Amino acid sequence: MLRHDFNIDVSAQTVRNVLKVAGLQAKHKIKKPSISTKNQKKRLEFAKMHQHWTIDDWTRVNWSDETKINRFGPDGRLWCWKSKGEGLSDRTIQPTVKHGDGSVKVCRCMIAHRVGYLNRIDGRLDAELYCKILDDELMQTLEYSEMEKDATIFPQDNDPKHTSRKAKKCLQDLDMRVLQWPPQSPDLNPIEHLWDVLKRKLSSYQNPSQGIHESWERIEEKWNEIPKEECTAIIASMPRRIHAVLKAKGRNTKY
Repeated sequence: MLRHDFNIDVSAQTVRNVLKVAGLQAKHKIKKPSISTKNQKKRLEFAKMHQHWTIDDWTRVNWSDETKINRFGPDGRLWCWKSKGEGLSDRTIQPTVKHGDGSVKVCRCMIAHRVGYLNRIDGRLDAELYCKILDDELMQTLEYSEMEKDATIFPQDNDPKHTSRKAKKCLQDLDMRVLQWPPQSPDLNPIEHLWDVLKRKLSSYQNPSQGIHESWERIEEKWNEIPKEECTAIIASMPRRIHAVLKAKGRNTKY
């Protein structure tokens, strides 16, 4: 561009050096959802409606989400340190598997004082299975945590299985108070942070699991190791998350 626009012959390394002297650094771009203008408005409206909620208010929310956990570590490029001339070893390669053979899908919930029951998803999570999870794991979590249903708030976004007639009736039968959640808002769901915590814990294993069953055992073990202090601290971030959405006018935030 410099050569074309200004007739300046300069190497790429010289440009990098000048940028470095100016205090600029090359960084990977952070992946964030592409939020539509319509959903930016919904996020901003939600933040305005809940900007005065206290931490105590947010502790009444029963957070839930789904994710996929790979047997061989996270998606994307992994790095390792190698000495010059070092050959291949278990430490320096990233195993791959055929599509569909290497991940576990899980659904879980969290309240302010502890992680909830974890549910393994075999196949597709449709409205029927979603209702079964609500009726089983969600109720067990509330019972174990000694939380009353009428004092609990359950967020629901516009996912088709959440907005289905079956799911709505299930929540009505369970007498759950529903909080309408804005779409494209993972930054407002603190349980997303717990996924990161869980995946970091799973990365402590030196060798990949020998199969899906062992993967599930590891996931359950590490999930239940997450201390209540971690949950409490994450919930305490909710007022800051709401403020960040207000400041960003509904666009992406750092969370």
